[in-house]
Amino acid sequence: MKTVQLGLKENRQQFILLVIINGFVGGMVGLERSILPQVAEQEFDVAVKTALLSFIVVFGIVKAITNYYTGILANKFGRKKLLVAGWVIALPVPFILMYAPNWNWIIAANILLGINQGLTWSSTVMMKIDLVGEKQRGLAMGLNEFAGYLSVALVAFLTGWVAGEYGLRPYPFYIGIVLSVAGLIGSIFFIRDTIYHVAKETTTNFIPRLKNIFWDTTWKNKHLGSVTQAGLINNLNDGMVWGILPVLLASQDFSLQQIGIITAIYPAVWGIGQIITGKMSDVFCKKKMLYTGMLLQAAALVAMVWAGSMLHFIAISVVLGWGTAMVYPTFLATIAEHTHPQDRAKSIGIFRLWRDLGYAIGAVLTGIIADLYNIHTAIVLIALLTFISALIIYYRMQCADTDTKNLFNQIHDQHQQPHAITS
Repeated sequence: MKTVQLGLKENRQQFILLVIINGFVGGMVGLERSILPQVAEQEFDVAVKTALLSFIVVFGIVKAITNYYTGILANKFGRKKLLVAGWVIALPVPFILMYAPNWNWIIAANILLGINQGLTWSSTVMMKIDLVGEKQRGLAMGLNEFAGYLSVALVAFLTGWVAGEYGLRPYPFYIGIVLSVAGLIGSIFFIRDTIYHVAKETTTNFIPRLKNIFWDTTWKNKHLGSVTQAGLINNLNDGMVWGILPVLLASQDFSLQQIGIITAIYPAVWGIGQIITGKMSDVFCKKKMLYTGMLLQAAALVAMVWAGSMLHFIAISVVLGWGTAMVYPTFLATIAEHTHPQDRAKSIGIFRLWRDLGYAIGAVLTGIIADLYNIHTAIVLIALLTFISALIIYYRMQCADTDTKNLFNQIHDQHQQPHAITS
């Protein structure tokens, strides 16, 4: 086995490169974040909410399934091969979005985008967890998600601005060509696989193997199951915001530039905030981080119903973004904390399967309720589900015992010390 070290400092060069690559990954989602609902309505006359949100449904289902198989295949083929494959699949996406003759082509582009996101984002998550070892997973995930969602925000803002200046198509999607080519080149020539880091951690890890990885991650394990349901609900409300917020803002006569700003602030706060919240999850009780974050999301969604000005929506986007920032890196850090290294890739894939199915469930549920009643009713229902998710975390999870964690770290350090001496 190759000589490897675990830790953020020890692997900083590869870690930084993976952060940059994940920035490109997030940017591919940002292409659609602020303007695709307007493309649907203005260019393809898709006005029914359930049909308009179909691109999110397809994206969520395909990404969820791809996450699952990425987790299964990661140990067999290695993370890097899956990362490169994801970028190859992304190459046609911006061209389809630019020149699609009808809405079905947009749906096809989102099938490819879902595969791209499942392969690339899951791979970068697993590789960063592999590199850092036990002690800095929250910070690692905070930096990973920061890069991804800050890029979502930046590209959402840029596409909104370009669309306002030059039209909805094709110019805003030129950004996607740069992102996909840069992601592919960077992944092929600069990223190294982390399979040896997994083997290294396996020799010093004392967490028992899961008996049934799928069902333990889905619900049976109180920590993993609580995280999984919250991940699904989190992306359920994010899918609603993605598809409905631009429509809600347009109905109140906000300009494309204003819509771009508002829809960018939420993922920007989400992204930047994770640098702080990721580190917080290494220090504070993960249960409290998750519970508080889901409550903030529920409160922000309820407030959205009564918002009527630019300032109102900006404030709501900030609160919603911070609530999401509190939970996103904490989800992944909690799963890493409660899984053996050989189970971790599969468990993360299963979590991300359910989490990203939330996009599809949220879009379908929101579309049906909005068409039957109105957008505000749909928003209140999603807020209620988010509040219930917070209660499940509060009553089902427990904070890790500090003394137990310290003992674990002492044992880990004792096992690490002889390796440092003999080397």
